[in-house]
Amino acid sequence: MAFVDEVVISAHSGKGGDGVIRWLRTKESARGGPSGGDGGRGGDVLLVGVRDLAALAHYRYEKKFRAEDGESGKNELKQGADGVDALLKVPVGTLAHVVETGEEYEITKEGEEIVLFRGGKGGLGNARFRSSTNQNPFQQSAGKEGKGGNIRLTLKIIADVGFVGLPNAGKSSLLNALTRAKSKVGDYPFTTLEPNLGEFYGYILADIPGLIEGASSGRGLGTKFLKHVERTGIILHLVSASQDDLIAAYNEVHNEIVLFGHGLDNKREIVLLSKTDLISEAEMQAKIQLLSRETGKEVLSVSVSDAESLKKMSDHLTKILSADKK
Repeated sequence: MAFVDEVVISAHSGKGGDGVIRWLRTKESARGGPSGGDGGRGGDVLLVGVRDLAALAHYRYEKKFRAEDGESGKNELKQGADGVDALLKVPVGTLAHVVETGEEYEITKEGEEIVLFRGGKGGLGNARFRSSTNQNPFQQSAGKEGKGGNIRLTLKIIADVGFVGLPNAGKSSLLNALTRAKSKVGDYPFTTLEPNLGEFYGYILADIPGLIEGASSGRGLGTKFLKHVERTGIILHLVSASQDDLIAAYNEVHNEIVLFGHGLDNKREIVLLSKTDLISEAEMQAKIQLLSRETGKEVLSVSVSDAESLKKMSDHLTKILSADKK
């Protein structure tokens, strides 16, 4: 199923059931006292958080949703059944924007439920209108209408660490190596089209598709993916050791993050020199020192084809994440 991170749908809560006019039947009289029951409540429209990154794809073709109406009241003071709720399952990290009102809601954890539109209240049966001066009321009230509108659902991935870097910096390979994810790997000079997630000792790592110059102003798919970086705790910025100009490669991505704003430049950023198997040990140390001096960031190194290097980097990342959670 294709990855979808933004979609607009419409939803409406159910109408409340009508109250009814009914009468008790007795042996003495064909019409006893009032016994009309109230109508049931209309169903709500709810967002429900799920651990499924592809959940928004279900709304590509089905765009309209409506909760069930409440049932009309019944005889013998029995209330009508409430309408069934409409459940909109969305990935954790989804922001719901109600177009007509500007209200925004956010799903931040699995199983979380947020009511977008309340169902209409049920109407009153004639038994509710009985009084000392009106023993046999011929009154009832209709159920209230539900509410609804257009909803823009936008996924902003929530992850503990977000991998960023130029296309072909080695992000997918590293994610696969650390989490056994199944990201496509290749020496592509362009950005992949969707983020990938993996679990790393209980932490979520996200491979954010490669950013290009001009991404912050909308070039390519830049702003669609920069928004995902907003929700990551730590930015792990990969720079390939095969780059001729490491600092230019670093700055191309870092500048887009700064220009995008939204507090991204305030996040903790760790630079990772990747693909170190392509250079000698002496070159690696020189490049680590260069990146450290020019970026002012903590610099790590890794080669996914070297088990010792991968373990060293993995252990260090685990310590960082553990310390941040305390």
